[in-house]
Order: sequence, then C-alpha cells, then structure tokens
Amino acid sequence: MGNKITKEIQSLVEVELRKGASNSRIATLLGVPYNEAVEMIEEIKLSFKPDVGDKIIFTFRDEKMAGVIIKLLKNSAVVDISWDLSSEKMKDLMEDRTIVNFKDIEQTVL
Repeated sequence: MGNKITKEIQSLVEVELRKGASNSRIATLLGVPYNEAVEMIEEIKLSFKPDVGDKIIFTFRDEKMAGVIIKLLKNSAVVDISWDLSSEKMKDLMEDRTIVNFKDIEQTVL
C-alpha cells in the first residue's frame, strides 16, 4: 500500500466505520482512490475490532457503561456489564448482559 496510515486517518476511519459509513464515503473523505481506501479500511478494521474477553466502555442512552465481551456477533457483541464501573441509573433498565453495537463502543480498556 502506498499510503501510510497516520493516527488521524485511523481515527477518522474508525469513527466513520462506527457510524456505518460506506467504503466509498470513507475513500472520499480520505481523498484516495476507492481500491486504496478499501485496503486501508481492512487494515484498520483488523486493528480495532474487539475480541472476546476485552473490557470495554460503551454508551447506552447517553450513560457510560463498562463490561467484558463474552461473545462476538457480526456487528455487535454480548457484554457482561460491570456494574461497579457503570451508571447506577441503568441498573433498573438493563439485565446483567446486553448486546452492544460496535459503533457504541467508545474504548477498549487494557
């Protein structure tokens, strides 16, 4: 690949992928040919896709939540909620496990 993936490019692509943007839209935003953008997108996808066991922070109804991924689905994950790190307001609304879309994951905690 001719282009180096900078932190700015990676951040832009991650945000757009979480929003559900198409590859052609991302190519336009990056100002690169479609085929080159697809290569970059695939490389970036591999670097930020969560794995089973990852601790994540996510948003649900504008509340910060945390949990551990116990199963991966196509565009989402089954998460075991860590109530000690999550909004207490949500305890009455949610079960101990929930489905979280990848676009709602704000960060992976190491």
